[in-house]
Amino acid sequence: MAMRKLGRKSAHRKAMLRAMVTFLLENGKIETTVTRAKEVRSEAEKVITLGKKADLHSKRQVFSYITKEAVSKKLFDEISPKYAEREGGYTRIVKIGPRRGDAAEMAILELV
Repeated sequence: MAMRKLGRKSAHRKAMLRAMVTFLLENGKIETTVTRAKEVRSEAEKVITLGKKADLHSKRQVFSYITKEAVSKKLFDEISPKYAEREGGYTRIVKIGPRRGDAAEMAILELV
């Protein structure tokens, strides 16, 4: 499956996804468009899976991806242990209807 371009250059897109994943792990849920939510979900699931391993290599990979150190720490200390016996499916997308300004389909992405 190809990655969605989301109308951005690759560097901007990567930075946006990193920021959104960080925000999701920090707050537990984010409100965004459906297509962005689907992209962020895939990245967030990968990061949480890395967090479950908790060896040095996966820690370094997570620290290089997540933009805030406190959130990385929270991932290893609180979030990943919660999903220890779960095989994927750590997030849920709930559609909440069109956005007022441009009628873009909106969704809430939350940790299960």
